[in-house]
Amino acid sequence: MSTNSILKDTSIAFLESYLNNASPTGYESEGQKLWMDYLKPYVDTFITDTYGTAVGVINPDAPYKVVIEGHADEISWYVNYITEDGLIYVIRNGGSDHQIAPSKRVNIHTKKGIVKGVFGWPAIHTRLRDKEEIPKLSNIFIDLGCENKEQVEALGVHVGCVITYPDEFMILNENKFVCRAIDNRMGGFMIAEVARLLKENNKTLPFGLYIVNSVQEEIGLRGAEMIAHRIKPNVAIVTDVCHDTTTPMIDKKVEGDLKMGKGPVIGYSPAIQNKLRELIVDTAEENKIPFQRHATSRATGTDTDAFAYSNGGVPSALISLPLRYMHTTVEMVHRDDVENVIQLIYETLLKIESNESFSYFN
Repeated sequence: MSTNSILKDTSIAFLESYLNNASPTGYESEGQKLWMDYLKPYVDTFITDTYGTAVGVINPDAPYKVVIEGHADEISWYVNYITEDGLIYVIRNGGSDHQIAPSKRVNIHTKKGIVKGVFGWPAIHTRLRDKEEIPKLSNIFIDLGCENKEQVEALGVHVGCVITYPDEFMILNENKFVCRAIDNRMGGFMIAEVARLLKENNKTLPFGLYIVNSVQEEIGLRGAEMIAHRIKPNVAIVTDVCHDTTTPMIDKKVEGDLKMGKGPVIGYSPAIQNKLRELIVDTAEENKIPFQRHATSRATGTDTDAFAYSNGGVPSALISLPLRYMHTTVEMVHRDDVENVIQLIYETLLKIESNESFSYFN
């Protein structure tokens, strides 16, 4: 299969609408509906759970179960405190970056709809008097243009309202996808494309395939933890993002040597089952799919860990997408890597045999 043919115009149109839609941790359901609508022609049925994880299933009656997984949620903020002057202080919902906040526009999600605001910041003229303060959680604040707390509350804004950035999808230099929340709605997109390819190429799998779009990864892998116990899979292949380490101010001795455009990143970690990982490596080599390797120390920090240590142990592996500027509004990935991750997962599924134990002792 040529990577040139993987992403269709309809794929890119879905990706754009899916990325542009806000799906903050704990509030993923509208994005999940978009994802399920796109996936519907390619699966037999769906599973959803009480917190919003969505699963498309192919061959739901098969006893042997394989999961491919991404996560649906994006980092965000919560309204934490409203001052008498009508300014808003925030706390994180996931790993939101305080340093990028000043002068960003925001959407505050209320029962009355979206309320617009901005993260204010003192003018440079007023900051040069003494040692400059840097942005931190204690000094960033949102201005809704209100004069007092009552005006803020009249807009429907209260403590606990979730806040996202409005920044939308764009393509740079023809092949770089840029948006907030590529971490990791791109994962949900890629596994949906795998399902599409299986359908369009009339592939019949000897197992049940569970295409899992988990919620609440950004606050501790919680959605994956819940759905792993529900599905009880035999195998899990997880996709998430990792750092492109070639941009300034990143230490390769610490973060590894990874670059977008050089291929999917195959993970090495105690949570990653060696035989399953080697199947993926062999698949990449046989299909001439370029790939990179990334070692993580104790844990992968992704939903791989949740699946691996569930149900008495599930053989799990991680295929990552190299990403620049993680947890900012300009996260960037290379189209070639997106297509190669899709192809690598697709080709790996075609090699997995029903009832494969991946045991070290056979």
